[in-house]
Amino acid sequence: MHQDAKEDAVGPRIVRGRVDSLSLYEITDYELQALEDGSIGATYLNFAIFFISMAASFLGTLLTATAMPDRTFTVFVVLVVVGLAAGIVLIVLWFKTRRSMSKVLKRIKDRCVVAGEPVEDAPELEPDPCDESAG
Repeated sequence: MHQDAKEDAVGPRIVRGRVDSLSLYEITDYELQALEDGSIGATYLNFAIFFISMAASFLGTLLTATAMPDRTFTVFVVLVVVGLAAGIVLIVLWFKTRRSMSKVLKRIKDRCVVAGEPVEDAPELEPDPCDESAG
């Protein structure tokens, strides 16, 4: 029993792989919130693709149908116009939100400089042998 207590006091064995350099980025509450929320742009893009595909399907039907009642023709034309309009608006929104998230990330990365030059992404290094030490 005395042996078990001695092992607990020493703690677990720690295995550490050495890193050449480490960059730490400080961010503001606003930037953290923006990163947590993620980009709504992916949702805009998905809906844009849906609306444009729907409009293309109904347009194809309008162009290939031989005889169609007036009411059906009107409904199809409205669906084509609404689908194209919604798709275009959502694509514009996607472009705007995509850029805003890129700006937040660029602002965070630009804060870390070494000797007046921004830190570039480190190339992948071959794995170093692990350094084993007791904690």
